Amino acid sequence: MRDYKICSGCGRGLSHEGVGRQDKQLNTYDWLADVPGNAESTDLVEVQFKNTRKGYYHNVNNLDLRKGDIVAVEANPGHDIGVVTLTGRLVSLQIKKANLKSADDIKRVYRIAKPVDIEKYNEAKSREHDTMIESRQIAKRLGLQMKIGDVEYQGDGNKAIFYYIADERVDFRQLIKVLAETFHVRIEMKQIGARQEAGRIGGTGPCGRELCCATWMKNFSSVSTNAARIQDISLNPQKLAGMCAKLKCCLNYEVDDYIEASRKLPPKDVLLETKDAEYHLFKTDILAGLCTYSTDKNLAANLEVITAERARDIIAMNKHGEKPLSLLMDDKAKEEKKPNDLLADADVSRFDKSKKKKKNKKGKPAKAKATQDNNDNKPAADNKPATATKPGAKKAEPGNKLAANKQNAGNTPASANMPKAAEKTMPDSKPNQPKPVTGKDDNGNNSNNGVATSNE
Repeated sequence: MRDYKICSGCGRGLSHEGVGRQDKQLNTYDWLADVPGNAESTDLVEVQFKNTRKGYYHNVNNLDLRKGDIVAVEANPGHDIGVVTLTGRLVSLQIKKANLKSADDIKRVYRIAKPVDIEKYNEAKSREHDTMIESRQIAKRLGLQMKIGDVEYQGDGNKAIFYYIADERVDFRQLIKVLAETFHVRIEMKQIGARQEAGRIGGTGPCGRELCCATWMKNFSSVSTNAARIQDISLNPQKLAGMCAKLKCCLNYEVDDYIEASRKLPPKDVLLETKDAEYHLFKTDILAGLCTYSTDKNLAANLEVITAERARDIIAMNKHGEKPLSLLMDDKAKEEKKPNDLLADADVSRFDKSKKKKKNKKGKPAKAKATQDNNDNKPAADNKPATATKPGAKKAEPGNKLAANKQNAGNTPASANMPKAAEKTMPDSKPNQPKPVTGKDDNGNNSNNGVATSNE
């Protein structure tokens, strides 16, 4: 019959393969399994049902039971189907933990489950989810302040256990009547806490692993915020709370190690006096045994990291009136650490400067062109050509008008109507180039037809 499997919808639940592994919930490692005569030492066996429920039974029929066998056991009323998780001497020790004082609480193992028993069991388990959803709606209609977290049917389908959570006392007598009329089974209500609910539902913790209460934890111990203070953990409720909205069970795992390590640390209120300054304890690394000291009591100023042994040595020196040169072991000044960054001394804006230069070179012709277009659109201020005399040049006499016109012709633009911007941008006239001469002839008439050549 070991070929049959019982599954409760999750790998850690009631299954033939899962029970044999030691990382499953509520499993106990049988370290006496290899001892000869261990199974015959007692007829008690441990049987596990859905998730966290366990029971202890007498093997009155002397069946050859091993870990992982699916058996039919006595229930009230009818029978239930479970998996054997432990046999031998360790069962008597587990009974002491369960506080089973009366012998009537220990019932009998009927037989190894038959195929008919497995079929009834699977049929009953298939109704659990729908029953839970409908029972929640019934409790809501009755106005009860409770939450039904899970439903477990007995192996023969004659009984159903409703697990619920409630902050206050709940009168569910009317609820039991309605549930019995609706599902036609015997009803049993069992209250559980938030931690038990998280263990039954399961989930993934912030560490990335499956919840401890859903895998290997067998009982719950009280957790206080003092455990977080000892481990120097920030008292942030969002980080300290688990999936059950209670303090995480893992806060108790390393408390003993932190207590032992904290005894080696120096007192927090003792100052370390050196010849240059006084140091206050800023923070500590408990497991590494390192202490960080600051010259300011409230701020991180001139931080020095030393070992706990060095701090105790300095405290002993201060008691005798001695002051070391520094907090370091060799009493030397602390060397400045050089940065490991290769670009620490580099100018990051050097790329921006090169881009600006390129923009300026490309922008100059465009700017000159824009100013030329603006000047071309302006009207000429004066139609007369601008005449200018070179410094040092002699003033032309009235009798020699032609010579004066020749002298002015070299300084006069070709066109009188040319704008000023054009005057500035025109190149200088080349030598030996004929230039137009304006002036009057001997009869007093204007003459623009004469062309004079200059060898200046």
